[in-house]
Amino acid sequence: MHPFGRLPSAPDCRVLRPIKPQRLRPGSFHLPVADLTFYQLQTSTVILLMLAFYGGTFLLSTRIGRKNENVDGYMTSSGKVGFGVSAASMTATWIWAASFYAAATSGYKYGISGPIHYGLWGALMILFIYPFGRRFREVAPEAHTLAEIMHARHGRSSQLILAGSNIAGSVISLMANFTAAGALVAMLSPLDFVHGVMIAGIGTLSYTLWSGFRASIMTDVIQVAAMLGAAALIIPLVFFSAGGIDAVAQGWDRLSAEQASMFSKTAFLEQGAPYFVAVLAYAIGNQTIAQRLFAVREDLIKPTFITATISYGATVIGLGMLGVVALMVGIEPSGGDHNNLIPQMASSYLGPVMIGVFFIMVIGSLSSTADSDLSALSSIMMTDIYGKNLARGRVNPATMLWVGRITMIVATTAGLIFASFRIDILSLLVFVGALWGSIVFPVIASFYWKKVNNRAFTTAVLVSLVAFTVARFELLPIVGTYAVVLELFATVGAGVVLGLMTFGFFGKRAGLTVGALAILALAPFTFGFLRDYPVLLSSLNAYGVSTVVCTLLSVRSDEDFDFDLIAKRVRNFDDRDQAGPADDAGAPPVLAREATR
Repeated sequence: MHPFGRLPSAPDCRVLRPIKPQRLRPGSFHLPVADLTFYQLQTSTVILLMLAFYGGTFLLSTRIGRKNENVDGYMTSSGKVGFGVSAASMTATWIWAASFYAAATSGYKYGISGPIHYGLWGALMILFIYPFGRRFREVAPEAHTLAEIMHARHGRSSQLILAGSNIAGSVISLMANFTAAGALVAMLSPLDFVHGVMIAGIGTLSYTLWSGFRASIMTDVIQVAAMLGAAALIIPLVFFSAGGIDAVAQGWDRLSAEQASMFSKTAFLEQGAPYFVAVLAYAIGNQTIAQRLFAVREDLIKPTFITATISYGATVIGLGMLGVVALMVGIEPSGGDHNNLIPQMASSYLGPVMIGVFFIMVIGSLSSTADSDLSALSSIMMTDIYGKNLARGRVNPATMLWVGRITMIVATTAGLIFASFRIDILSLLVFVGALWGSIVFPVIASFYWKKVNNRAFTTAVLVSLVAFTVARFELLPIVGTYAVVLELFATVGAGVVLGLMTFGFFGKRAGLTVGALAILALAPFTFGFLRDYPVLLSSLNAYGVSTVVCTLLSVRSDEDFDFDLIAKRVRNFDDRDQAGPADDAGAPPVLAREATR
């Protein structure tokens, strides 16, 4: 049901509804909140916009669809995507509807530093990916998933851990994007939340189903152009319609001291630091990102990710500031749901035409990420479940394609069901990212350190997940010796995060030095302090525990892995099909061109 009940239609495509005024403190600026109105598009207008968007993307996808689809093209476009398409796809995938909504929520909760913490750290994490991405491509130039490389590096258990975490993460991502669609449609039209969820889910599936990843990246080009163009228009229009500089100056009294500070301690500890840690895990563990690493031409990885970094940061920080404006002018989130802030601001301050533009912007952003999730899930099921486990080395390309398409249908259904729970998107993003923190060090170490074995990888991840869960949900009281132990591992985790970032750009020696110095420098501040911030504490524990366990077990192992084996074991499936079945180690027979290496 719409949060304001069923609203009547109007001949000018708009419905006027008052926003509930917020009680003001004496002496504060009194914007005429009660006079603000919701501009709602008619049902027919919304349906036409949705049909135009999804119909257009579907027609575009048919231009690249083929009756006899190539398996590798379906998953990674055979690793030959150029700069323009790759940069657009990376930007569109990272800028999703949840980014808009969560950034605005952060601005509304934490003030002017909230969107900066959200957008800046997310942007830097895109930049952080590319040095490790080049290593991934170096050792496995024909890979389809990170889990596939873990199978070649360690074996089945490590592969399934990584594949399983990505399946869970992508389904949750689908749920978040469909939730965003439902909130958008419910706010800007007489339709219900469930209608928006259903249309977005079915529409995204329609154009992604046949051509998979190739359809995803091709439509991303159109979607990112629409998103960035719309954002460039909408952000200043909403700002000035809300009162511009005068509203900011007079509404400043609404902000607390922390909300008015560019360097808010509360914003950093409750939003910035946990999100910084979370998006680092997204960068390494998310298959939608890895899929684009394996698809772009290897020499174009760096410019692709630098471009996406700049585009993401500017757009998301700008849209997040709308949450700050909402706080300043006294708007309360409709129905108490912070996911409604962005569509509520648009409906309050934009006219019908620009509401339509805004509508397409958000639909494009959520669809670009949802189709990426569908493509990622299909690749995981095709490669890691069917190709590596069920097929046992005898892959049937036709069967593999149907596995991918059936996966998309099942995943869309699951996403639609879970979206009905309407979970707060910002909390969900931080939780999932922190959960993925358990795999970051074991994955990266597996690409550089010969002594990491399957036992070290698996044990480290599982122990870390247990430690994270216990701390995150406070299953044990965080007091006494237990609190000290958690703070110890969290301090190590902070050093690991900073050390890994330094290692990616400046090498092993610099990474170890920065990591060690960070632990020593932070220790006096973290003990007795982090226990009051369980979200940050548990997130850092995911890194710290997995790093310590993986390191201890690896130091004692006799493993001396030859990284050249990965390229021999991870092959394009078309080549593999032509060359014959794989051997017992998971590697196909060495082809002539491998023998010449």
